[in-house]
Amino acid sequence: MKLKLIAGNANPDLAQSIAKQLGTELTPAKIGRFSDGEIQVKIIDGVRGADCFIIQSTCAPVNENIMELLVIADALKRASAKRITAVIPYYGYARQDRKAEPRVPITSKLIANLITVSGIDKVLTMDLHARQIQGFFDIPVDHLYARPVLLKYFRDLKLDNPIVVSPDAGGVERARAFAKLLSADLAIVDKRRPRPNEAAIMNIIGDVKGRNAIILDDMIDTAGTLTKVADAIKNAGALKVYAAASHGVLSGEAIEKIKASSLEEVAITDSIVHKKDLPKIKILSIAELLAEAIKRISNDQSISELFV
Repeated sequence: MKLKLIAGNANPDLAQSIAKQLGTELTPAKIGRFSDGEIQVKIIDGVRGADCFIIQSTCAPVNENIMELLVIADALKRASAKRITAVIPYYGYARQDRKAEPRVPITSKLIANLITVSGIDKVLTMDLHARQIQGFFDIPVDHLYARPVLLKYFRDLKLDNPIVVSPDAGGVERARAFAKLLSADLAIVDKRRPRPNEAAIMNIIGDVKGRNAIILDDMIDTAGTLTKVADAIKNAGALKVYAAASHGVLSGEAIEKIKASSLEEVAITDSIVHKKDLPKIKILSIAELLAEAIKRISNDQSISELFV
């Protein structure tokens, strides 16, 4: 099957970088809006019998980008594409993955249902907030990790006496695996969250004194938790405090909070598009990783070998 890449409007720079890595061009498509705001899609080139990959993070504006993904998929399906894979580097609504209290939705499952019925045959995504989201889909899901990209960056920094810090109990497994590959120790922050997007630091499990700390998380949203964790680690005697996350949502005043914090630097990937020059923020490309995964999917090769 001939490989075709179609880019939505969520992250065109990443799509272009992926196409460059694959030595191909993006398939021309008109993706705009009617005067009333309805999404208008037209695939310019023929895709009959093609192996199509839609590159579209479901980041802000979340609802617009999700709907755009679904409409592109429908256009490809009706144009007789052989297979349609949704490449979703950042999967929105991932935090609404369970009923944490009565009378609330499981929106992550709802989005999975919409993607499935749109005609998409497979999903390629990265660092889901909760692994069980893979089970919300009734189609195959290939789950990538940004760990190789982040790991290379911190290895190149050659930090003395590093320690990897999980900002909460839920991220311990992720932090432990990262620490092992970095040949570093592990610390855990026990926190209580009195209100959504707020965190009160309670205790640090592990000795960070005199160490260069790396706080590892899957995403940074408002940065409230991150900056409080960083301050607590710094107050506990850490030399320098870094942070790393797969997805830099950076909503609200997140950038200002990071700039004013005790953080030395924050490494995120380009799963979500941002301005190139942000204070204290280093953006790492996942284009090569995604391109290799797309190539392997198209050739029916193993994805798991990327992380051995």
